[in-house]
Amino acid sequence: MNKKRATLAGGCFWGVEELIRKLPGVLDTQVGYTGGTLPEPTYREICTGITGHAEAIDIFFDEDQLSFKELLHFFFRIHDPTTPNRQGNDKGTQYRSAIFFHDQDQEQEAYAVIDEVNKLKRFVEPVVTEVEAFDRFWTAEEEHQDYLQKYPAGYTCHYIRN
Repeated sequence: MNKKRATLAGGCFWGVEELIRKLPGVLDTQVGYTGGTLPEPTYREICTGITGHAEAIDIFFDEDQLSFKELLHFFFRIHDPTTPNRQGNDKGTQYRSAIFFHDQDQEQEAYAVIDEVNKLKRFVEPVVTEVEAFDRFWTAEEEHQDYLQKYPAGYTCHYIRN
């Protein structure tokens, strides 16, 4: 097994986690906060929009089964990466689209996939997904973990696009 880590933000973390967790090769997921300045933020604090954090999903995957590039292409199918700080009805910097890279290879791959998605004209507007160095991931409160497993009829604005 070739265990790797990826951290992605694509709006409300409940829907992103639910779709990514089902991919073959995904070993584990957690939802939480990253990309901000406040240590140990809470959901209530990041919802103010002033902490700089994004709702994100931390993913551990077997790269022998799922490449980082394949993961990113799927990521771009489950959210709209062309709307700054917004997914569906969710608005604010905490809902931005971002790839938090863990090493130089992931950084290069992120830019390459964004370029590819733009060239393929998958979206009318260009991709605005941010590419940021990973710093720290703060695990969200327990009620947010596996949320759509606990509440299958719960809110999500995520779906798989063609």
